[in-house]
Amino acid sequence: MSAKKETLGGTVGVVLAVCLACSIVVSSAAVGLRSLQQSNAAVDKKTNILTAAGLHEAGMTKDAIAELYAARVEEKFVDLETGEYVANPVADSGKAFDMYGKMSKDPETSVTVEGNVGFSRRSAIANVFHIKDEDGAISRIILPVHGAGLWDLMYGFLAVNSDGNTIEELVYYAHKETPGLGGEIQNPAWMAKWNGKQIFDNGEVAITVKKQAGTDNPYAVDALSGATLTSNGVANTLQYWAGENGFGPYLEKQSWKS
Repeated sequence: MSAKKETLGGTVGVVLAVCLACSIVVSSAAVGLRSLQQSNAAVDKKTNILTAAGLHEAGMTKDAIAELYAARVEEKFVDLETGEYVANPVADSGKAFDMYGKMSKDPETSVTVEGNVGFSRRSAIANVFHIKDEDGAISRIILPVHGAGLWDLMYGFLAVNSDGNTIEELVYYAHKETPGLGGEIQNPAWMAKWNGKQIFDNGEVAITVKKQAGTDNPYAVDALSGATLTSNGVANTLQYWAGENGFGPYLEKQSWKS
């Protein structure tokens, strides 16, 4: 009986030791990879912004992306209620600004959202990105946008001409839409249909997505075939973020021209 107890105890001890060792290895690997993951995430963000800016080229190295971004992109911060520029609210924290993180959840830094956009609160402050020509003139404004798709939130960048109205690019970089259906929001052919579309008609948000919009409609893009809810989600997203509760006041002021 004693021998059996010792055998059982030894087995349990070995199992616990192995589990502990594995936990230490996994934890150490996670900590060790965190900086690499953060670095890759930063590169991906810069790549998507440069894509929306029409500046990214296939095969660019991380160094080339960083150099181009530093030369042509300027991050600014906007109070969405007033449309005015403000200081970086997390400048003293040593962390990068994230309008989708704590800023959008803390009642002191966020506001309640109404409407069919898929999220209940948003950050009171948003970051925007000025795209500069080689002579320093601002050619595009990149606006971060997000909203509900079929399965989850879809995240993208809307590139607007310096006139504050003409769409240059719509780039979605994160979503959970169905491949071949809603996932076609990343199809270059569909993305190209946004170029040149107008956001406002006589001061009102007019941009939308609808069936058989045609190429001659300056305020609409054809809906994705078989992906009605995703298409509606894109329309709702743009209408919210271009409206009075999103970047509307900022686009109206056109502060980048002053």
